[in-house]
Amino acid sequence: MSDWHWEPHPDDLLDNLPPEARTELDQLAREIVVRDSMVYLDGRDYTGPGPGLRTETRGRLMVTYLTDVRGERVVVLNVTWFA
Repeated sequence: MSDWHWEPHPDDLLDNLPPEARTELDQLAREIVVRDSMVYLDGRDYTGPGPGLRTETRGRLMVTYLTDVRGERVVVLNVTWFA
């Protein structure tokens, strides 16, 4: 089983998001984690360059994140909810 997960940075990044945005973010972030865990199968043993800063949008949600391949995690850096 993969240890891949997602996390916000900083820890209080999601504090002001409405519940609907948090639900959508959680779903999208989990999908990104699954995709990246399948792309970077070596995980902790990966030696290539990281994919860099990326942005995903879905509906009213825009997320900017980094994939930390060797840490087997997706770090969400910015979340915008278009109300």
